Amino acid sequence: MKKLIVAAMLVLGATSAFAGDSDALKAVLGAKKYSEAKALVKQNLASMASDAERAKAYNYLVKLSMDAYNKESAKELEDQIKKTTTADKEAMYKNAYNALSAALECYKYDQLPDAKGKVKPKYDDNKDLVWQARIQLVNAGQDAAQKNEPENVLKYWGKFLDTENAPIFDSKVKEKEAEKDYLGQVALFAARYAYQAKDIKRCEKYCDMAMKDPEQAKEALNLKLYVMKDGLKNQADSLAYIKKLKDLYVNDENNDVILDGLNSMYSSLKMEKEQLELLDGAIAKNPNNFVALADKGMYYISKNDADKAIECLKKALAVQPENVVVMTYLGACLNVKASDVQNPAERKAVYEESIKHLDKAKELDPNKEKANWGYNRYQAYYGLYGANDAKTKAAEEDSH
Repeated sequence: MKKLIVAAMLVLGATSAFAGDSDALKAVLGAKKYSEAKALVKQNLASMASDAERAKAYNYLVKLSMDAYNKESAKELEDQIKKTTTADKEAMYKNAYNALSAALECYKYDQLPDAKGKVKPKYDDNKDLVWQARIQLVNAGQDAAQKNEPENVLKYWGKFLDTENAPIFDSKVKEKEAEKDYLGQVALFAARYAYQAKDIKRCEKYCDMAMKDPEQAKEALNLKLYVMKDGLKNQADSLAYIKKLKDLYVNDENNDVILDGLNSMYSSLKMEKEQLELLDGAIAKNPNNFVALADKGMYYISKNDADKAIECLKKALAVQPENVVVMTYLGACLNVKASDVQNPAERKAVYEESIKHLDKAKELDPNKEKANWGYNRYQAYYGLYGANDAKTKAAEEDSH
């Protein structure tokens, strides 16, 4: 009799455990396929009795997708050993994405307080279950790129990047440190795809992530500035863009890319006072700031002040002695100066100095890939030797 009573109590206990689940949750837990279970979660979520039930429902989605993911992952490993191709990589990637998405939702509800105001998480293990699946999304995005599937590239790389700082993975400190070897590169590639998709907000977000990687920082910043500038439609947009550049520059005053971008905007809007204050401030902090010196030289060229332009460009060239672009502009300014010199000996000396720089430009850049030094060089030879001299004719030939 006692055994029967104990057995009856066990049955009652088991029945009461299931009785706690609402019909909405039971429907989800009764589904055998992920697609069916997901549809039921979406349909029944609001009808579930509590946040604990919602967490349980999403945890079931994690289980279904991870079971399917692990199945294909095991096949992939076996394929590598046997050199076969039985694994369905597309299915593996989709299940990795689904598992991660469900785990994030499960975590959200699992962290909410119960009826007594206490937080008692039940599904902390999900962070370990889906971490490797999350890493698999890097491969998923790469495969999508090779297949020219830009939407899937953004889907997979985007999910990988967007979950880098998800609270569910706060304890994954060492694992995140290991990700730094490639996260910046993934972020930069994803930013390019986001720009192509005209998703500017995501593009800038991924650029910011890539900029934290020293190897990707310059290229990521160039892309971000290009994207920001590309959207300018009126003066109000331009002024807003300048404000963003100024904010960036305040936090990174040694960044020549930002400095050059801000100078360019001041120049295009004819904000000369701000432009000179910017360049003079940069030079005051670092007298050998190449970008500031070169940009200031270009400013004086725009003002037709050859003497001041020459002064700045010479200082810039002293910092980067083989910069062909600066050599070319310096030669052009010297030609202008020479044409205004009345004393023949002084004029000859200025032209000779111009030729020295422009000959060097030709030596360093014979195909004019960096700067078109040809006409300026011909002009200097013409001014020094006259039209009929063989050296002038050779320079004319080189100018084409």
